Amino acid sequence: MGILNTVGEIAGAVAAVEAAEKVDPDAGLLTKGIAAVAGFKGAEAVEGLVEKKKEDTADDNTATPDADTSTT
Repeated sequence: MGILNTVGEIAGAVAAVEAAEKVDPDAGLLTKGIAAVAGFKGAEAVEGLVEKKKEDTADDNTATPDADTSTT
């Protein structure tokens, strides 16, 4: 949600454009633009999955009660 998310999205866009250029060195502006948007959205989706996984893990840790070690 902050600057780190934006940096991650920009890095995803740059990586996608570089990959498109490696696959097709004569890639046009439209191809590079589509790759940039796809990389941006892909990085956004990955970050969303990571956040969801963190929340699920935190929920699992709080939902599991500690073992009862008392003896009766």
